[in-house]
Amino acid sequence: QNTKMVNQILISSGMVALCEALLYAHKAGLDETQVIQAVSTGAAGSWSLSNYGPRIVARNFEPGFMVKHYIKDLGIALDEAKAMGLSLPGLAQAQQLYLAIQAQGGAEKGTQALMLALESLNGITRE
Repeated sequence: QNTKMVNQILISSGMVALCEALLYAHKAGLDETQVIQAVSTGAAGSWSLSNYGPRIVARNFEPGFMVKHYIKDLGIALDEAKAMGLSLPGLAQAQQLYLAIQAQGGAEKGTQALMLALESLNGITRE
């Protein structure tokens, strides 16, 4: 159970970074697909970038893992961290962003739908 929580914590912060980076690329007028190709082979490369990045660019928010289940896992991780006396502000922030997606009707979307919450937060509307 604790190893699963480590995994979920890693993914949560990584997904925030991935979506923020792609949102930045979009706003800067860059070709997001080319950006993914350029940075995926260096230190910024990750499974999430290579697999979720193209889905985000294609506006494909179909689930591999649903937001509603991820929120549950993030809640468990936060509860366990609290019991250990740990403060994990990045995890707490990620949970809040996923709760925003759920509030916008995205509970059954994939975790990459985090992009939708960040777009909404920044007043960005995309097709």
